Amino acid sequence: MIHFYHVTKKFDRYSTALHDVTFHIEKGEFIFLTGPSGAGKSTLLKLILRQMRPSEGQIVVNGRNLNAMRRSQLPYFRREIGMVFQDFKLIERMTVFENLSFILTVLNVPPKEHKRRAYQTLRAVNLHHKLNSYPLQLSGGEQQRVAIARALINDPLVLIADEPTGNLDPELAQEIVQIFAEANLRGSTVLLATHDRDLVQGTGRRSIVLEHGQLTEERPATPARPPREGAVFGMR
Repeated sequence: MIHFYHVTKKFDRYSTALHDVTFHIEKGEFIFLTGPSGAGKSTLLKLILRQMRPSEGQIVVNGRNLNAMRRSQLPYFRREIGMVFQDFKLIERMTVFENLSFILTVLNVPPKEHKRRAYQTLRAVNLHHKLNSYPLQLSGGEQQRVAIARALINDPLVLIADEPTGNLDPELAQEIVQIFAEANLRGSTVLLATHDRDLVQGTGRRSIVLEHGQLTEERPATPARPPREGAVFGMR
């Protein structure tokens, strides 16, 4: 699904964001991309979205070589990818429904389908009762769940998140990770970038570790620890 072959990204002769990175993510996997701030995680995600090109190496996403992709093909390619940002990027003057409807309009979904699709997607993140609220009326955790709903609304083949729990407390962070796990069960390949290694521990998920732009470690998937008593798994 996502393949990096000896990828290097240089911004200038003195600044190398990624150096000789090779890894593979198979269809249906849920992978954590970890490493400290400044390790190159955001650059790697931008390369997957083809927001920038590598200086060296090849990137293949869902069978498409991004180096050979024409600009005219990018909108269609990006429709297959859901992206979640740490800072939400919701439009404050629009309601939750309008934020999701705007994306559906861009995706050429018929207007009569908007409310049904928005409601169903918001149910998946337990926010269907906030359909007519504005972003500033929501808590930080609720705004992040709306941002995730926006990324999920087109059933993306690939779901990418850049530090989606960075501004949340540990309990809310675990709820957000569970939403991604549920999306993964529905068929999306998930790549979640975080500098919080505590968030990764115990999930049983495979992780890729970046440090100073280099892939320093790949940790295989392991059996997850059993959930603690009273933990909530599933938000529907």
